[in-house]
Amino acid sequence: SFNSSESSAPSKSAGTTAHKHVPCPCLSLTVYRLQQEAPRPKRMTCPQEMETRPKYYGREFHGMLSRESADELLGGAEGAYLVRESQRQPGTHTLALRFGHQTLNYRLFYDGKHFVGEKRFETVHDLVTDGLITLYIETKAAEYIAKMTTNPIYEHLGYTSLLKDKMGHRLSRRRTEPHRVTFQREDRKITTSPLVRHSTLKDCPSEKQSSYDKIHNFKVHTFRGPHWCEYCANFMWGLIAQGVHCSDCGLNVHKQCSKLVPSDCQPDLHRIKKVFSCDLTTLVKAHNTTRPMVVDMCIKEIELRGLQSEGLYRVSGFSEHIEDVRLAFDRDGEKADISANVYNDINIIAGALKLYLRDLPIPVITFHVYSKFIQAAKIPNPDTRLEAIHEGLLQLPPAHYETLRYLMMHLKKVTMFEKDNFMNSENLGIVFGPTLMQPPEQNALATLNDMRHQKLIIQLLIEHEDVLF
Repeated sequence: SFNSSESSAPSKSAGTTAHKHVPCPCLSLTVYRLQQEAPRPKRMTCPQEMETRPKYYGREFHGMLSRESADELLGGAEGAYLVRESQRQPGTHTLALRFGHQTLNYRLFYDGKHFVGEKRFETVHDLVTDGLITLYIETKAAEYIAKMTTNPIYEHLGYTSLLKDKMGHRLSRRRTEPHRVTFQREDRKITTSPLVRHSTLKDCPSEKQSSYDKIHNFKVHTFRGPHWCEYCANFMWGLIAQGVHCSDCGLNVHKQCSKLVPSDCQPDLHRIKKVFSCDLTTLVKAHNTTRPMVVDMCIKEIELRGLQSEGLYRVSGFSEHIEDVRLAFDRDGEKADISANVYNDINIIAGALKLYLRDLPIPVITFHVYSKFIQAAKIPNPDTRLEAIHEGLLQLPPAHYETLRYLMMHLKKVTMFEKDNFMNSENLGIVFGPTLMQPPEQNALATLNDMRHQKLIIQLLIEHEDVLF
């Protein structure tokens, strides 16, 4: 939208019939028709060459002009525009535009592209074209636009119906749910009832839903040709950046509608470019699994032939071979061959697993709960500390929770072979602390100070995985 550069400039709807015109009830065809009817831009060229003209403006630049002079030059023609240097703020530039029988003035910016608001344009002419469309539609159909999202068709879309079918199929596959538990110490050991794990709170909220909710990955998008919003079914108007597009599932909606779309993104495998460095929840939803296939496949291979390997997870495999494993997963997905026939050294597989976890855009222990875990590690009382860690686990997204639970079960198995691999829970905590936990803000000093707390958290998760999860 346009933002006026001077406080005395009239608003977009001032002097117009914004609320007097009631659009006909023909849904988005009304908006589509209005876009076709919008005034066309008319560039008012300067008859002389301006020495002060910036190189990114053309003959529409008229040098330093007053608002009154600009108004006179535009001559009352709808859609006429020019660029002037502001008298009130020398060195800044203003777009003067005729619309609604008045001259509107907008502060004009350039950073490689021209803009007055969020949208950026290659040329001033394109900016004006888009602005006139927006102004015209918002003037003629203000009431209609305000009501666009009140009766969405989203629930009736084929996309949503397909999503529900996929969700129903996936939810039929059981997964372990997080439980609230009470921690009591007897002889320095954690104990719970063998039949039931009690809540530490009197009114325990229900267990997490088994569905993996995922927000849409919306990005501003320019659509070629007419497009209609898949939330409200209304026309998406404008010359560029008419709406937003989910890069994971392909949903196209108005920017204002994107705030109302539920967190039900079902990623399309064809849109997922790679496995490594892909958001964890996005990957598992795209592959219809409870955990990333990288975690499952690597752990299966390690438990098959590597539990007794000395220095497991501490000893590094060849970086070139680890990179080969990454490329194999990105290229072949679950069909990647990581068997002993291809990678005889188990440290390569262990290194690939660590690399996958380390490269997640959102760590397994998410940024949101990072500080809660660090604070929990600082609690001196062992029982209270475990209670705090457990509360932090309950706040993890389901896919992250399930991945961490499965990984801790595996690492517990690794410690059972300590006499062979020399890897106890403390050693594994040192290795996996910075891999699974990363501070929201990359501060070298803070990260260094947190390392011992990260190590302790992972150590306790391994030692008490049967109770904490």
